[in-house]
Amino acid sequence: MAGRAQIPTKSSALIAMIADEDTITGFLLAGVGNVDLRRKTNYLIVDSKTTVKQIEDAFKEFTTKEDIAIILISQYVANMIRFLVDSYNKPVPAILEIPSKDHPYDPAHDSVLSRVKYLFSAESVASGRR
Repeated sequence: MAGRAQIPTKSSALIAMIADEDTITGFLLAGVGNVDLRRKTNYLIVDSKTTVKQIEDAFKEFTTKEDIAIILISQYVANMIRFLVDSYNKPVPAILEIPSKDHPYDPAHDSVLSRVKYLFSAESVASGRR
């Protein structure tokens, strides 16, 4: 399988989160939180005082860290940095858009779902099926 990105295997990997306080709290209670030796967390709580630059910086940091396998981002937050989310094309960490309490999930804005639909439509056209 030449040209395919190799997914690194490790003994453990983290889930990073960018979301509202209630969503982050739920995941922290489930044991997803982490604080490293430099006192950096694997989450960003987005509220009315959070700037788009802070969200962009957290997204860029989480996508470049070696120990993060999945980034969960609230869809309404992903819409604030849609250009970054849509331009991200690496398999790891995987970006998953999730709903929040105040903002329901909208499949029309989900970049992963739109990529999957595109792949399946291209596959069906290439194979002669519809």
